[in-house]
Amino acid sequence: MIFLQDLLSNPAIETISITAIIDTALCVGAGGSSGTLADKPIVRTADKKLLIPASQLKGRLRHECEKLARGLSWPICQSPNAQTMCPQRAYLPENEARDFEREEYRVPGDERYHCLICQMFGNPALQSRIIVDDLICTEDPENLPEVLRPGVTINRRRGTAEEKKLYFLETSPANVKLRFKGEIHLQPSFPPYAKALILAGLHHINALGGSKSTGLGWLQWEFKRWAVDEEAWQALLHGGGK
Repeated sequence: MIFLQDLLSNPAIETISITAIIDTALCVGAGGSSGTLADKPIVRTADKKLLIPASQLKGRLRHECEKLARGLSWPICQSPNAQTMCPQRAYLPENEARDFEREEYRVPGDERYHCLICQMFGNPALQSRIIVDDLICTEDPENLPEVLRPGVTINRRRGTAEEKKLYFLETSPANVKLRFKGEIHLQPSFPPYAKALILAGLHHINALGGSKSTGLGWLQWEFKRWAVDEEAWQALLHGGGK
């Protein structure tokens, strides 16, 4: 059995500290409604601190890294459908399938080919080499009042508000520059281009949470500068090759 604390206690793991500074109100909804008038309450930790779930950040980071990799002409599988991801890559044309048959797409101990994104973030047949923490708000929850934002369902055909479809979203306070801190842990076997791609991917994430199109969840990043050597940038530029 694998325990998360055992993975993180490995001294060979490299840890990157990151901070998301929220420029607007944040809406990361939790399931159900308890103790609030909101139809979609904001997600919190057990001690009532606001958080951005690790799953949301990791999923968004993978998406941005995939876009960057395709822009650099890397052969990348089609997530999130398991059948179209490595190593199956079902329905992929034969000429495109051959693009994956490169030595750097082999994982030690596995004869199958895994694209460079799957080698970082994992797939149904390969464990992730990146562990992402929840981003936890540093502000004392006692200092954060409950904020409810009303909304109404719009009939797309008529372009008018639906009757009896008023709802309330719970958000963080707006324009108070809340700071959400967390860490990204890189396993010892992470590829040489991983840090460079993560850094580039983070710079492409400008908002998190729900209702981004209405101005919620916009943010900026602050993180300690970590060393990304020239070899890593060259590996990124050449699709993981030397």
